[in-house]
Amino acid sequence: MQIAIINGPNLNLLGKREPGIYGSQSFEQYFETLKAAYPVVEFSYFQSNVEGEIINHLHEKGFSADGILLNAGGYTHTSVAIRDAIAGIKTPVIEIHISNVYAREDFRHTSLIAPKCVGSICGLGMKGYALGVAYFVN
Repeated sequence: MQIAIINGPNLNLLGKREPGIYGSQSFEQYFETLKAAYPVVEFSYFQSNVEGEIINHLHEKGFSADGILLNAGGYTHTSVAIRDAIAGIKTPVIEIHISNVYAREDFRHTSLIAPKCVGSICGLGMKGYALGVAYFVN
């Protein structure tokens, strides 16, 4: 089974950025834990702060992976182009957010990508990624 994890803008700063919201662990540290917990899964990981690179990666993985976990960060609320990329690929996508976006600023309450995803997980910290993997594995 192949699962692609795609993280968007500012998620390269996990562990440093607003630890009260996002925690003190880098994604790379968490990723090692996730791989150890799911040895049957072949993971790929990509992070970019650039919208077009995220779209290109969705296109690349969207016809070969068994599932995609996408944390589009701030693009969740603004990117019609990422929404269209999700709609255009075959691989199912789960929207992931580390923080509870509904407990934050009003503009974060709207997701342009959610209607094109099979589901959304938010507010459970990094554990949200493991829950997304579990959905695809089971």
